[in-house]
Amino acid sequence: MRRLLLALLLLVAVPAAAAPDMARQIEAQRQADINQRIAARLDILTGDPGAPVIGNPKAQITIVEFFDYTCSYCKAVEPRLEALVNRDHRVRLVLKEFPILAPVSLVASRAALAAARQGKYRAFHNVMMRYEGLLTQMDVMEMAKASGVDVARMRRDMDAAKVSDQIISVFNQARGIQVFQTPAFIVAGPRGAHILNSESAAIDFGREAAAMRGK
Repeated sequence: MRRLLLALLLLVAVPAAAAPDMARQIEAQRQADINQRIAARLDILTGDPGAPVIGNPKAQITIVEFFDYTCSYCKAVEPRLEALVNRDHRVRLVLKEFPILAPVSLVASRAALAAARQGKYRAFHNVMMRYEGLLTQMDVMEMAKASGVDVARMRRDMDAAKVSDQIISVFNQARGIQVFQTPAFIVAGPRGAHILNSESAAIDFGREAAAMRGK
């Protein structure tokens, strides 16, 4: 009986000791799979004609961001991304409207993409990303007006097929690379492309861009 108990304890102890290594291997395999998915979809991820671009359209390095206007983490990281594309013209930001967190998220994304048809996307986007507090549909309309958007036209364009198609396209892109939360970031450049796995607050976007250039 004592030998049997010892054998059972050893069977339990070995998997427990190996668990951290196994977990790391599984995570590494998962990330490798995601990066393969990104490589297969890189053209639409970085060159999507319906996705707004901030910064130099012909920049060497692309940072892709899946975001939601009600996501506090997205809002916290936005100033660093804005500062990077403003100071480094070799980096551009491709914005994927990914309204997953609340019903008003979809209203905000439709409004932003409709504003883009007036050439007002960036101003409106920046105002909404700086907004603090619980976002409402009225807030979205007021911020649009404050950003110089023709609100009546924007309201009409929010239901345009191209606006709906773009949001659906982003959802499909996210599903294709297994992105299910915001923010999510991809960096792409001469050395390939990969998803950024760290918490958004810990990501050094300048360093990631430099690494992608091989510097």
